[in-house]
Amino acid sequence: MYNKIGVIGNKDSVAAFRAIGVEVFDATTPEQARLLIRNLSADGFAVIFIAETLAEKIPEVIEKCKKTPYPVLVPIPVEGGGTGYGMKGIKKDVEKAIGMDILFNKEEEECKEE
Repeated sequence: MYNKIGVIGNKDSVAAFRAIGVEVFDATTPEQARLLIRNLSADGFAVIFIAETLAEKIPEVIEKCKKTPYPVLVPIPVEGGGTGYGMKGIKKDVEKAIGMDILFNKEEEECKEE
């Protein structure tokens, strides 16, 4: 059963998540993040928050997880602010789903009438 929530990132930047009951996993390299995602998925984690700085380095894993119901991978900004990677992914997914950018209120170019 998928009922756990975890966060992956540098231990100093994700430690605060422990205070709200989220399991915290230290990773500083893409290889560590890949292995943790594989293991957490097998252990029944439904949602895995991952530092944007790591998520940017493993786009193939992020895309693969989007094709499965669980785990849901959510890039989050940590340590010194965000890179925008998480928001770009959400924007892309919304545009793909509805054909329009409702987050920034711009239509897709191919959907506009000439």
